[in-house]
Amino acid sequence: MRLAVPLRASMLAATLLLPLAACQKPAPQTVAPPTASEVPAMPAHDVNSYAEPEHVVVKHLALDLTVDFERKVLEGAATLDLDWKDAASRQLVLDTRDLAIAKVEGGDGATWQELKYALAPRDAILGSKLAIELPAQLPKVRISYSSSPQASGLQWLTPAMTLGKKTPFMFSQSEAIHARSWVPLQDTPGVRFTYEAHITTPKNVMAVMSADNDPKAPRDGDYSFTMPQAIPSYLMAIAAGDLVFRPINERAGVWAEPAMADKAAKEFEDTGKMIDTAEQLYGPYRWGRYDILVLPPSFPFGGMENPRLTFATPTVIVGDKSLVSLIAHELAHSWSGNLVTNSSWKDIWLNEGFTTYVQDRIVESLYGVEASDMEKVIARHGLAEEMKDIKPDDQLLALAPLTGRDPDEALTSVAYIKGQWFLTFLEDRYGRAVFDPFLRKWFDDHAFTSTDSAEFERFLDAELVAKNPGKATAAELHAWLHEPGIPAFASAASSKRFDAVDEARGHWLAGHAAATDLDTAKWTTQEWVHFIEGMPETLSVAQIQSLNDAFHFTGSANGEIAQRWYPLTIRSGDLSARPAIAAFLARIGRRKLIMPTYGELAKTPDGLAFARAVFAKARPGLHPITIVSVEAALADKPPAKP
Repeated sequence: MRLAVPLRASMLAATLLLPLAACQKPAPQTVAPPTASEVPAMPAHDVNSYAEPEHVVVKHLALDLTVDFERKVLEGAATLDLDWKDAASRQLVLDTRDLAIAKVEGGDGATWQELKYALAPRDAILGSKLAIELPAQLPKVRISYSSSPQASGLQWLTPAMTLGKKTPFMFSQSEAIHARSWVPLQDTPGVRFTYEAHITTPKNVMAVMSADNDPKAPRDGDYSFTMPQAIPSYLMAIAAGDLVFRPINERAGVWAEPAMADKAAKEFEDTGKMIDTAEQLYGPYRWGRYDILVLPPSFPFGGMENPRLTFATPTVIVGDKSLVSLIAHELAHSWSGNLVTNSSWKDIWLNEGFTTYVQDRIVESLYGVEASDMEKVIARHGLAEEMKDIKPDDQLLALAPLTGRDPDEALTSVAYIKGQWFLTFLEDRYGRAVFDPFLRKWFDDHAFTSTDSAEFERFLDAELVAKNPGKATAAELHAWLHEPGIPAFASAASSKRFDAVDEARGHWLAGHAAATDLDTAKWTTQEWVHFIEGMPETLSVAQIQSLNDAFHFTGSANGEIAQRWYPLTIRSGDLSARPAIAAFLARIGRRKLIMPTYGELAKTPDGLAFARAVFAKARPGLHPITIVSVEAALADKPPAKP
């Protein structure tokens, strides 16, 4: 995504320092999720999956797995409850990637018979198709298997790679199509299923999942989980390590390593107010608890919206709450994405565009309009920069099927920021009094289902456009959804506080004020980000040193600042920052934060050599997803054309 690597929108969110406003908690509401049999199958073919849901759908999954830190594998069995759609079908096709299949059985849960199966050769993107032949339409299939130590969706950390240095750590990252690397299933967002799991670990290790984690569960190496709401495969998650729980309020809390737990709970203490605000806007939170798992710094994303248990990077914990709107984004997914899901990855904007819009509404409600405006300016600046390198066909919201493409690499900030911008356009044209109920109805009417852009267009026309004529034209809607770029009629974002930052930067660049004379005492992270982003492409080494002497950017613990400052020092030829750059790249695995620096270093032979040396040392502690991105950035460059 950003700077030639795909990044999750949770990483796009620059966040806030402003105090939370008081909000009134709505009356409690009980909303029962649909049963597995009520969850509709998605018949449309997903080109990023081998699954054939038009023939048979997995409606429930039961896992019985052992976490083996010595071998770096998950081993056990997955039992799939099947809902047959085609009376003539006798085959179940599943997605796998690098799984070792030991045995496949079919039956009714009481009696089992061994089944014939074929595991196809590995495709570089999709993995291996697992085709299982059944003598009849049996209700259950059980697969005994183990994952690979190199599973793309799992990271195994030695004790030395953790904060506590005593206990190993393992965590999953299933989005987009990495769930197939640790569970054999229909790995498509178009299929939703409930699940249960029995997980065995060493007794000194705590396990958690995207399910009903019990804050009071004893650490005994034997854990059971239930997820009663139907979810797609990419929202399955597991983690195991030296984890403790700290409550935030009666329905939210933090899981983290002991040395991080109190700090994280303090940083995220406003989570309960975020939930209350989102409920006032879009209806009840339907997932039970909302907890946050703080992962080691190697986590490749800012956050992952696993239901009931958001996975979050520790890089947002900087002590002043300036980066916690990441939590607003992941929480927003509880309505947009988790509740109403894109049925294939070509329609990811239905997840991320809607979520970024909902996040902004939470931010505005809690922190104020000016805070929201600053975030919009930063996000849209990033989108404009990224669009310079994005092909026109990938600048659409409603993409063509991602045939032959890895969804990880196809995802850009278009889905997040252009998607949000489109919804903001609708809000402006129709007014919040009309648009807010429309959006809530979208969530309510499509709750616990997977859908696509065509369905949203139908719903938009029927529920908003037709009922409120004369507000937006068909040509305008088509431009947003089906044309590249940002429509010329789109409203720009602006910020009065950024105007003051621009003025201060201008005075310094013109030599009218020293860096130490600038009035920056009350600047937030967003203002510092805007200050750096507005600098010329290069500065003199003397200017770089002047800024660093005044503001101590080099070595900053704030990743949003570091990921913008270090590339500026590299372009400007200041080698004095290299020790801090090396430490930063060795310490952090979050792609958004490190890829701009790797990308800038790779532009010169000397920088490339330095980057490769740093990467060689950092590589053992990086997630497989991050490793792929860095390797691509540091690959041999083609010779310059004469």
